[in-house]
Formats: sequence, C-alpha cells, structure tokens
Amino acid sequence: MGFRVGRSGARLVIGKASVLMAEKRLMRQASARQSGRVSQRLTAAAVAIISGIAASPVPATAADPDYAAERAAMIRTIATYSAEVSLATGRDRIGEEVLEAMGIVPRHEFVPEDVRHQAYADRPLPIGYGQTISQPFIVAIMTDLLQVALNHVVLEIGTGSGYQAAVLAHLARQVYTIEIIPGLANGAAQRLQRLGYANVATRAGDGYYGWAEAAPFDGIIVTAAASQIPPPLIQQLKTGGRMVIPIGAPFALQHLVLVEVDDERKVRTRQLLPVQFVPLAGQH
Repeated sequence: MGFRVGRSGARLVIGKASVLMAEKRLMRQASARQSGRVSQRLTAAAVAIISGIAASPVPATAADPDYAAERAAMIRTIATYSAEVSLATGRDRIGEEVLEAMGIVPRHEFVPEDVRHQAYADRPLPIGYGQTISQPFIVAIMTDLLQVALNHVVLEIGTGSGYQAAVLAHLARQVYTIEIIPGLANGAAQRLQRLGYANVATRAGDGYYGWAEAAPFDGIIVTAAASQIPPPLIQQLKTGGRMVIPIGAPFALQHLVLVEVDDERKVRTRQLLPVQFVPLAGQH
C-alpha cells in the first residue's frame, strides 16, 4: 500500500460547540486529510473571527460575478487576525505578497458549483472524492511560513482541487504538486491549465516520496500529519529551504512544525502551533 495523500480541509479550531459539531460532521462526510486545530490559549481572538466569518459570508450578487467583495472580506479577515498567532509563528503578520496572491486567486473556481456561494467563508468545503479544500486562514499561515520568493521552486503534497498550488504559483517560479487520488489530480490539472497557471506541474502519485526528479525544492508544504518528518522530503529540500508539516501521533496532539536545512545540511525544527490533523495513511 502506498502513502495516501489527498487535499484536506485544515482549519483552526472554533470554540463554540455548535461550530465544532458542524466541523465534525463535515470531517466525517469528507474524510478530510487534516483538521488543523490551534489551541484556544494561543488563538482566542482568531477563534472569534473564524466563527464570525464562517457564519456570515458576503453574498454574491449578479453585479459581482467574480466574487470580488467576498475575496476582499476574506483577505481583511486573514490580515486582521494573523497577529493573534504571531507569538507562536514568529511572524508579526501575514506577508503582503501572500495576501495579494490570495486576493487574486479565484477560490470559487476551485470548489463545486453548489458550494460556490461559500467559497470565501473561512471554512473548509467539500470538493469530492471524500476530500475538502482547506480553510483560507490556515492556507495563508502555512504559505507565509514558507517565505516563498519569485525564484523559488516549491513542492506541495496533496493537490486536491488545486487552490493551494494556485496561490503558490503567484509567489514562486515553479510549483510541483502531487495528489494520490487520480480523479482529483486530473481535475486539478485541467482546472489550473484552464485558469492559466502555466508554472504548475501536477501528477498523481505517492506524496511521501516527494518528486525526486524535480528536486531540490526551496519549500515544501505537507497537508496531513506524519509521525516523523519523511526522510525523502528532507533529502529533497534545498540547503536553506523550508518545509511546513504537521507532526504527531494519529488522533493525538500534534504540532505544525517548521523544518529548515542549514548550509551544513543540518536539520533544524521548530514547533509552532498545536494542531490536530488527520494522519497520513500507508506503509512507509
């Protein structure tokens, strides 16, 4: 059996019981790869905003078919509340380039028609094949931590509908993204091509082993929890590169971990946010 990676619906935890119950229902229905959950102590204010934006997305109108108002509201939420996790992430705010990229990418193109009206709400949404698209805030945090530059080559593990890859494409020279579910991989490839993302390469495959022929990478994003950092991904990370990955035992307390490789190829790790992600499956 291979290492199974699909696109997930990571999100920060919401303190209200009703919203938690709704998320549990979504996770059961979607069998999401990850469910990011940051402790209330670290993100009390962020929790309140997440609840608010999820409950009251800006409705699309016939005069606004491109969802510009919703996209702007999403960006304001991310920008305003990113400071609430600054002590944990070591970043004062989400970088302007990340916010700009997320303000450009048409998230509604990456979700099914029947949930497009919720595309910019700060919540995961189902995308088929038992998978979900991740919450915008967690996408922003993980992208920001990579500190992507215009000359960078980046690897994403878990393509899903292609949204994260599209965000990265605005920041990096080249993006490689792997999805183990062929239907999602094919759909994402067609969608990214249709939307003009010529600097994204997709393939169906086992993400645990990375994409050796395209290595080394300046940055790697992994979207489900592993018990340890996969050695193939460390090997494929460029000197001076960064990886963002949730680490921990299945269905237990995990941490979002920043991995860096220094000039002597020594690996440095830093625990950032306490999270809870669905584990990466398979034998490896």
